[in-house]
Parts: sequence; C-alpha cells; structure tokens
Amino acid sequence: VQLVESGGGLVPAGGSLTLSCVVSGFTDDGYVIAWFRQAPGQEREGVSSINIADDITDLVDSVKGRFSISSDKARNMVYLNMNRLKPEDTAIYYCTGTPLPVHGLRVAQFEYWGQGTQVTVSS
Repeated sequence: VQLVESGGGLVPAGGSLTLSCVVSGFTDDGYVIAWFRQAPGQEREGVSSINIADDITDLVDSVKGRFSISSDKARNMVYLNMNRLKPEDTAIYYCTGTPLPVHGLRVAQFEYWGQGTQVTVSS
C-alpha cells in the first residue's frame, strides 16, 4: 500500500487549501482513509476519515464546518478540503489508511502512512 500526499503550502488565515492523497495497493474498496496532523511538539491527531466502500465520513469537532473529506474512487484519490483556515491548523498533514474497520480517529488503528505535507497558516 502506498499513500502520497500533496497540496500543502503557506496560506493566510481565512484562506483555503485542498490536500490530495493518491492511494494504491488496497485490493478492494473495503478500506478507510484518514487525515491526521501533527504540529511541532504535539501529538499526532486525527482530523477526518472516509470509508471508501460507503462514503461514510468522520470529522473531529475542531474542523467541523470548515473541513470536508471526499474521495474519487475512479482516480484512487482522497481529498481534504480545508476552508477558513486558522493559524492553529498549522501542522504536517498525513494521509493514512487501513483495510480494517475503525472506531474514531486513533493513530494505532492505521497501519499505512504517507510522508506528510506541510500546511502553514499565517496570522
């Protein structure tokens, strides 16, 4: 399994970014893709997830109303659309996946990780 993120960058507060994750290696649609982020000196935290089989999504409270997650199965892509960005959203964002059912957004549930993409929101 390979996960490759792109789309990070520097954006002013209130701006928008869309992160992309190219997914390869899963044998069918029965997998979950999530986005996590890690700010300097902080633990990695879950942001959002999507079940590719049924498009059920999950968002952490701090990004509800601002972020959304979507997938394009034909292109094997998962997107994290981020709007009304805040300086506290600054972090390295990681795409991660697992073929197993997940409950919530916990690092230990996900076994495949991308290399991460930096998002910096200036105040």
